[in-house]
Amino acid sequence: MFTLFYTLLSATLFTVALPFILILSFKKKYRSSIPSRFFLWNNHCFDPSDIWFHVCSLGEAKAIAPIVERLSGFKIAISVITHTGYEAASKYSAQVRYLPYEPWLWFWMGRPKTVVILEAEFWYLLFRIAHARGARVIALNARISDRSFPKYYKMRWFYQRLFRYCDLILCQSSEDMARFIALGAHNVEVVGNIKLAQKIEATKTYSKPDGVVIIAGSTHEGEEEGILRGFMEYQRENPNTRLIIVPRHPERFTKVATLITQTAPQMSFARWSETQSLMSNIILIDAMGELNNLYAISDIAILGGAFAPIGGHNPLEPARFGCKIISGKNMFLQRELFKYVSHVQFVELDEVAEALKIAETLPPSEVNATIDLERVMECLRPL
Repeated sequence: MFTLFYTLLSATLFTVALPFILILSFKKKYRSSIPSRFFLWNNHCFDPSDIWFHVCSLGEAKAIAPIVERLSGFKIAISVITHTGYEAASKYSAQVRYLPYEPWLWFWMGRPKTVVILEAEFWYLLFRIAHARGARVIALNARISDRSFPKYYKMRWFYQRLFRYCDLILCQSSEDMARFIALGAHNVEVVGNIKLAQKIEATKTYSKPDGVVIIAGSTHEGEEEGILRGFMEYQRENPNTRLIIVPRHPERFTKVATLITQTAPQMSFARWSETQSLMSNIILIDAMGELNNLYAISDIAILGGAFAPIGGHNPLEPARFGCKIISGKNMFLQRELFKYVSHVQFVELDEVAEALKIAETLPPSEVNATIDLERVMECLRPL
């Protein structure tokens, strides 16, 4: 009865939100994902596969790389939510689709053998229908942040129903395990964070400019201006210093370029797409896929997504290249990963200049942990 009610409610919400969905579909960011997810445009169901991974976006799509490599010879399917996730997943030898809006799963989903759902992608009908059609359902790298748990707990009656259709939860930490059990989940194990197994490497080699190179990686709305002002203050005493800014979302490139020219008009500025040069005071990387290449030649990384209340981004990437890391205090989604990284400064935006000065005295950040994927592979390999 609950499943029928949930399906009808979701379909009703789709009808109510249809004008808004249609408007969003014209935005470049959603031009592929919305027609595929909400109208099944060019989004036919998977051919038979051995394992179906569902990920949300770029980070989760990259995180499964070591696992997909170990499953060579098996038929892999991957569903995603975002365009960046789709692009990352398309690099694997796998079928890739956008995950349809939940009610459409009744018509779209076949009879999968094993469905592996990453992190916090807790879509009720995805679990329910996969279980009903005979699949093993596994939550991998599962997590519930400190900030999110009170909201989950208020809805524990709902999550207790959802986890009834999950055969196994492989979570990141003992804290996550306790939270899942409090929500009524069973068969919960701690295996660690699979992102520790990622192969982090540069795909291109660039020459490092003279002086101190600071990279602001994966920045969001409301973060760049504070970072720019902190850099300008620091640069007054350290003139042989450059700032590379890499916004998280490509649709913001033009807006960030305008912000830079308005905030720091006295400094030389270049867009990467126009010059491919790192010789200016400030360089905007308005291209995708360059972040690790630039971490490799940077001295200090200001990691975005945690000055605004986004939840933070993966610190393993700059740490692997020995960058000294500065991040914000709103890194609640990455708290587990930050445990494994040494010499990180957590500051407010108005403290960036001081953090840059302190970074001069600190050793490079390092990753101090590894993960053995054998237990994960034992659970995922087809029976």
